[in-house]
Amino acid sequence: MQQDSADGPGAGADAGRLGRRFGAEEIGLHDSMPSRLHRLSELPWHDCWMRQLRSEKKSRHTIRAYGVAVRDFSATRLPREPPLDWNEVRELPVSSFHMRADPNNGRMDAWLNELGELKPTTINAKIAAVSHLLKWLGHTVPDWIQRPSRSRSLPKTLGRRELQRLRQAARESEDPLALPISTLLLDTGLRVSELCGLDLDDIDIEDLSALVIGGKGEKDRTVLFTGSTVGVIEAWEPIRESRLSMSSDEKQRALFLSSRGRRINPRSIQKMMDRLADSADIPRSRLSPHTLRHTFATGLLERGADLVTIQRLLGHASIATTRIYLEINDQTLREIYHRAQRSPPLAELPVDGLPGTQVEEVEIAPRPTE
Repeated sequence: MQQDSADGPGAGADAGRLGRRFGAEEIGLHDSMPSRLHRLSELPWHDCWMRQLRSEKKSRHTIRAYGVAVRDFSATRLPREPPLDWNEVRELPVSSFHMRADPNNGRMDAWLNELGELKPTTINAKIAAVSHLLKWLGHTVPDWIQRPSRSRSLPKTLGRRELQRLRQAARESEDPLALPISTLLLDTGLRVSELCGLDLDDIDIEDLSALVIGGKGEKDRTVLFTGSTVGVIEAWEPIRESRLSMSSDEKQRALFLSSRGRRINPRSIQKMMDRLADSADIPRSRLSPHTLRHTFATGLLERGADLVTIQRLLGHASIATTRIYLEINDQTLREIYHRAQRSPPLAELPVDGLPGTQVEEVEIAPRPTE
C-alpha cells in the first residue's frame, strides 16, 4: 500500500492501521447536496430550514418542537470534534451543516443513545423532526433507525352520567364562559385552539355553522352546531359587550373574551375545566377540551354517523386518524347493529319506475318565446 506523505490528507490523528480517512472532497460528499440548496449553500442553515417549515404551513407548536429536537441533534459532539455552542452551530452555512448532519458519520447514533430514557411518543416525535431536517438536506434517513412502538391508549370520553353532571355544573357555574364554551365544544368537536380563534364574523346563526379559519395544518373548514349552541351564544353576547367595554381594543372581534376583555387562551380554558371537574365530581385527569372533542366524535358514531362524516367534522387530514374513534364497547356495537337491522333492506326500498311505485307526471310549461 502506498504511504501518504506527512503533509497528505491522511496525516495526523485520523491516520490508522488500515490507511487514512478520506476527505469530503475526495468522496464527493459536497456534490451530494441537492441542487435546490446550492443557492443557499452560504446562508445559515437554521434560518433557511425554519423558513422551509413555515412554507409548509407547520403550526407554531410543531415548529417549536422540531426546533428543540434538531438543536439537540446538531449540537451533539463526535470524538475529537472541537466544542461548539448552539449559537455557533446555528450560524453554520448550509454547505457545512450538510456535512455535519450526515447520518453516516456517527452523530445520529450518538444522539439516539441519549434518548433512551424518554417515552416512546417523545422519541418518535424527535426522530420525526430530525428526519424532516435530513430529507431537506438531501440525506436518506437510514433504515437502521428503529422507532419505538407506542402503547396505544383508547381515547378518553365522558359517560352519560358524567356528561349530565358536567352540563349541570356548567349551568350553575359563576363563570359566564363555562356554559357557552362547554356547550360549543360538545356540539362541534372543535379543537381548543380553534375555539379560542373564533371571531364573531365566523359564526352564522341562521345557517347553524361556524367557519374555522386556519385550523390544524392551516386548513379552513366548516363546523356545525345545534339550536342549543345558538341559545348559549345569544345569552353570552350581552356579557361579551360589557367585557369589550373594558378592553383597550375596541375592534376586538373575538367571540369569547376574558374578564379583562382579551381573547381567551387554551390555558384559561383548561383551568375552567378543572373547576368544572371539581364541581361535577369528575377526576381532573378525565376532563379537558380534548376529552369533549372525543366525546363529540364518539357520540356521533354511536348515533350512526359514518367515519367519513366524522372525519370532515373533526378536520382530520387522514381518515386513519379518525379510526381511533371506532374503539367502542360491545354494548354500543350491539345497539348500532340492531338499529341498522331495524332499517328496511335496500331491496325493499321503492325505486321510481318499478312495479308498486307511482311516478307523478309533471307537466312542464313551454318556455315563453321572446
